[in-house]
Amino acid sequence: MTAGSQTSSFNEADVMFAQQMIPHHQQAIQMAQMAPSHAQSPKVKQLAAKIRAAQAQEIKTMTSWLHAWGKPVPTGMPAMMAPMPGMMSPQEMSQLMAAHGAQFDHTFLQMMIRHHQGAVEMAKTEQARGLSPDAKKLAQQIDTSQTAQITQMRQMLEQ
Repeated sequence: MTAGSQTSSFNEADVMFAQQMIPHHQQAIQMAQMAPSHAQSPKVKQLAAKIRAAQAQEIKTMTSWLHAWGKPVPTGMPAMMAPMPGMMSPQEMSQLMAAHGAQFDHTFLQMMIRHHQGAVEMAKTEQARGLSPDAKKLAQQIDTSQTAQITQMRQMLEQ
């Protein structure tokens, strides 16, 4: 790796950001994948599809960084991993899975707001402590897009 390459400038905060955000995003995708068969609102279904597409792409990006940095890529949710902000418990995921129609819409929006708030918190930490320009840029994008989605979801809950 050359000193000028984008992947050479990273620190432990960048690695932790990617290693934690990947399973965090994977859970959001799991939640969003329930929407087509469980949600009643077309707006919830559209938002879930948007979340799924954006976060799947971000996982690919972060996975490529970890490979380039020579760091392990997380697979699944390690039981001993420190809980991450906004993550749903297995019980909460079961509760969401069991919900249908308007109840699913309401539960999904409440849980996804909390989930996004956790991701925004993690992104702000990366922006403050990270070194990698690419990781900091993605953290800024996550902060911006998920903050906007939180506002949108709150409005949807009020309707």
